[in-house]
This record gives sequence, C-alpha cells and structure tokens, in this order.
Amino acid sequence: MDKTFENTKKLNWRGLICEYGEFLPVTPGARVITLGEGATPLVHAPHLSQIKGADVYLKFEGANPTGSFKDRGMTLAITKAVEAGSSAVVCASTGNTSASAAAYAAKAGLACIVLIPAGYIALGKLAQALIYGAKVVQIRGNFDRALEIVRELGDSKPVTVVNSINPYRIEGQKTGAFEVVDQLGDAPDYHFIPVGNAGNITAYWRGYNEYLKAGISTRLPRMMGVQAAGAAPIVLGHPVVNPDTVATAIRIGNPASWSGALGAKDESGGEIFAVSDEEILSAYRLLARYESIFCEPASAASVAGLLKTPVDPGSSVVCVLTGNGLKDPDTAISQIEVPTAVDADLDAISAALGL
Repeated sequence: MDKTFENTKKLNWRGLICEYGEFLPVTPGARVITLGEGATPLVHAPHLSQIKGADVYLKFEGANPTGSFKDRGMTLAITKAVEAGSSAVVCASTGNTSASAAAYAAKAGLACIVLIPAGYIALGKLAQALIYGAKVVQIRGNFDRALEIVRELGDSKPVTVVNSINPYRIEGQKTGAFEVVDQLGDAPDYHFIPVGNAGNITAYWRGYNEYLKAGISTRLPRMMGVQAAGAAPIVLGHPVVNPDTVATAIRIGNPASWSGALGAKDESGGEIFAVSDEEILSAYRLLARYESIFCEPASAASVAGLLKTPVDPGSSVVCVLTGNGLKDPDTAISQIEVPTAVDADLDAISAALGL
C-alpha cells in the first residue's frame, strides 16, 4: 500500500499564509507574498521502515517553490516586510536562504542583498539567488561572520533582515509541523531534523505545541536534532570557529536559534547529536537508491541520525528532508561513476551493458 501523503487541501492550495492564517501573525487585508509554498509530500519510506522496525516517513521540503524549507518562513517574512514599507531585504546565507529571499523579494518588487561565505556555497543555490536578481556579495569569512554583518546592516541601514533572527521566519516555518499532523492524523512519536542555524527545529516544536493546544493533535513528538560532526556547536557546547562539513546548508558554527533548539530537545525529551560526513553521504545515497528521493546532503543528516539511533518498535517517525538534491549537483556527481562514451552501435552498447 502506498502511504505517501500530500496535503489534503492541495487541490485548492493558496499558500501557507492563506491556509494557516489563524495561526500566523498576519494583518487582515495585508498584501500576501506567496509562491504557493507548502503542501509538500510526506513520503512513506518502506526500506527505512524495514531497517528500523518502525513506520518511517520523509517530509520532502525540496518540493517547495525554490527547493527548500526556507520558503515557509520567507513568505511571511517578506509579507511583513512589505507591510512595514521596506524597500530592501538582506540575509546571510549558505545557499537556501539566499535563493528563497531573492525569489520572494522579486515577487514583492523589493531589492535583495545577500552575503555569502566565499567558496562555501553550492553553485546551484548561488545560481538561484543571482537569476532572481539578488545583489550577492561574497565575503572572506564564514557564515557566522556574514550574519554578524547582516545584523549590523539591519541596525544601521534601511533594510529588513530576513534570516531566522527575524521572528516571522520561525512563525512561517512552524507550518511544517501543522502539515505533518494534517497528513498523518496526529504527531509522530519521533521527529528527526537537521540542525544548522537551529531555526527549523525551534519552529517545528512551536508548531507541534500549537496544534496540541488547539486540540488538533493529541501528543507531541520527541525532537531529534542532527548536526554534522564538523559543525556541531550545540553538541559540543560551544561555538565552532571554522565549521566544516560536506553538508553546506548546516555548516554553521554559532546558531542564531541555539536556545530554541535546546528548548525543543529538553521539553520533548529528545536529543541533539552529531553524525559524520561519511554517515551523511551514506544516507544521501540510500535515500536516492532505495526511497527514490534526491535530497541535498544536509537533508540526509536527519536520516543519518535515524540510522544510528534506536527507536521504539512500531513507532511513527518523521525525517525532514530540508532541500532538493538539485541544489548541490557537484556532490551528487562526486558520489557516482559518470559513464564514458561508446560507439553508437548495437554491439558496443551491448558490450557496455554486459548483455
């Protein structure tokens, strides 16, 4: 039986602000900036379910308009920026935030400024930001330094910061939890999620709590946050000066939402732990080969975390896959053997195929 769920409202889907407005800080009559984000599929993972003896689902956020979960928060952040009369937005990014900010700013008719760490952004994401018309500045420094500068720009210049330090980003991202409950019928027992700047684990925990308070769900999941070993400040208990991991989207050494992540872990009885790059890439290949989902490496951190963590037999598990694999094609190419050319005749092709 196919247990893949799309949001039941999807045929008439109007975007997150219209669909979940009662849970969001939206002013009546505000101009809503949307690209139809949300309603992403919750895909049953039979191979992982068999391995873990549990019912495992994959929340594939790569199906959002710019290919990542960032669109959930950006629709609300840009809507509120327009409402406030802003003419420009700014963000620091390892890639996905820049793509999303640039797209939604373009939709709203706002200028978009992006600061990225030089040499540490997947080209697929950089291409998105540029084609949407953002002004991109590469700095000689890491993401954490870029975010420091963005904070300074927000304090001193007429621009709106749309990183997850913007509270509307977290408010929009909590809708991912609403969709999981709407799709499953209740909250799962475990929720595995990659942790970089830590806004998403903070947001999902908020969403689960709000749905429980509203009587839509009956329970809360254990929040299982997964960092890359080379960029695991929360696990280590201190900032990492030079974070390094193949999972560029979570290559962050001093998360802006650190306290929110710890709150989600402690309040849910969950954990925040690290996985190696080797474990991330192994999960990345497994997802493509056995579950037919191509995600970016940072997304696979959630599944790498599940693979090394015991869960109760028969429990329900959701792993968030935060971004599309097409964001980072270079990593994909590095994991496969690219076929060489052969002569265009039947004998050569049959020999190449071993037929």
